[in-house]
Amino acid sequence: MQLMDLLKKRIEEDGTVLPGNVLKVDNFLNHQVDSLLMDKIGAEFARLFKDEKITKVVTVESSGIAPALTTAIHLGVPLIFARKHKSLTLTDNLYTASVYSYTKQVSNDISVDKRFLDANDRILIIDDFLANGQAVKGLLEIAKLANVSVAGIGIVIEKSFQKGHVLIEKSGIRLESLARIASLSDGKVTFVD
Repeated sequence: MQLMDLLKKRIEEDGTVLPGNVLKVDNFLNHQVDSLLMDKIGAEFARLFKDEKITKVVTVESSGIAPALTTAIHLGVPLIFARKHKSLTLTDNLYTASVYSYTKQVSNDISVDKRFLDANDRILIIDDFLANGQAVKGLLEIAKLANVSVAGIGIVIEKSFQKGHVLIEKSGIRLESLARIASLSDGKVTFVD
């Protein structure tokens, strides 16, 4: 079975549509992680972007880490994740952007230590979901601050009916989404053909 078909099947069988166009897939993607599926997802993103001379994979903690890590492993490059919470060890010399979370209804500052990105880098942004595009927008802002080039954006599940797809399309950056959802109406997942 092809990865795209396998992913769609898992979404249909294991996903739960909640009010407010929320798709809950925490039993295989972003709470409990199906490691074998995640490895296939990373291999697919690595295949799609293999010719892009990527030096680092970048994501936002925490749900993007699993697909970003397997992608980085398959590409043989480091993974950087933007931190949402300040810690005693992460206090200054940071690239920072503000990101609004639709599912949590809060804004967070995300940060990357300046030591880990420089103008010689060519990054690939990976995330578990694309809805309104706020996480990707924040990572693009950090990329701009760091003066790095963005090779592309890889998304495991895209809600194509929300504005994130258009936001990325307008940026001119290559977008590869493994599963594209056209609608979550009436509690049913409908995929883009």
